[in-house]
Amino acid sequence: MPAPVVDLTDLRQTSFHVLNDLAEGCDVAKVYHDDAQFFGVHPFNERKGQDAIADVWSQLRAAIPDMERRTTLHLAGRNLPDPRLSSLRAAQLVACMGVYQGRFLADLCDVPATGKTISLRFCEVHEVVDGKIATTYLMLDLADLMLQASVWPFVTSLGAEGQWHGPATADGVRLSGDQNDTAAMDVVLAMHNALQSFDGKSLASMPHADYWHADFMWYGAAGIGTTRGLEEFRAHHQIPFLTAFPDRSGAGHYIRISDGDYAVTGGWPSVTGTHRGTWLGMPPTGKVINMRVMDFYRLRDGRIAENWVPMDIIDIARQMGVDVFERVRHMTGKPRLSL
Repeated sequence: MPAPVVDLTDLRQTSFHVLNDLAEGCDVAKVYHDDAQFFGVHPFNERKGQDAIADVWSQLRAAIPDMERRTTLHLAGRNLPDPRLSSLRAAQLVACMGVYQGRFLADLCDVPATGKTISLRFCEVHEVVDGKIATTYLMLDLADLMLQASVWPFVTSLGAEGQWHGPATADGVRLSGDQNDTAAMDVVLAMHNALQSFDGKSLASMPHADYWHADFMWYGAAGIGTTRGLEEFRAHHQIPFLTAFPDRSGAGHYIRISDGDYAVTGGWPSVTGTHRGTWLGMPPTGKVINMRVMDFYRLRDGRIAENWVPMDIIDIARQMGVDVFERVRHMTGKPRLSL
């Protein structure tokens, strides 16, 4: 059964402190329930139990011994239902974004240590029950880490690469309030419905532009990059994506929360589509691809002003038959020497 509903202010503050303690080296057993579930980007993937989850944090702390959690978004809200999913979901969720910053002193997932300061982008969703984490979804942008380590394994991104900025309003860390309003999510879901109206031929068949500000910022995962406004969004992301996955469709959201002017959605997977065109330099495979995606939105006057979109690019490449970590090993003097 879903965890009981608790005061959202308590949930915000408890989760904020628990997550900072975790980054600073707190014993995982003090933070996670015995049978906690974990969903991470490739190669961490799905795990269950404290020992398996502790391995993830051990790898991160070994790579970045002085790791500091710098949070730009910390949101919480009641989780709205998604009729596409039949299983019970958490009644309330916490969603966070920021960077794990520190000196990159040991390799992480075959990405070579630089000995320099890096900022490892994170986007997270947590279910907190009785003060401890029961479920985690952790999106680390390991492709962006590769970019910082000068071992970029993909073609040049069409959008602008670089660190994501936090919200322009600087109010994304929300530690108080018991928000019940779903207005932000209503706008987001209406925009999603407009996207689903695509006729396979014309961008005009998707009237989603009505839900965005003219100068909106769209922060894409490394490999796609950042865009500003509808023209850049279409040129650098939407058209290449629709060309590659013309039948893409939503698969369901485990999170749908509103928090003031903010809203968060995410699915595991969130989107599915058949790979029928070149994407990020990878030729079409004809395979059905499942995509792990989150979306963090900030609205202004009832329209979307900013959208941060973590996506497990490396797992998508894996499904297309491309082992990104093998490419990195090759680039760093450890190529395959046999079939």
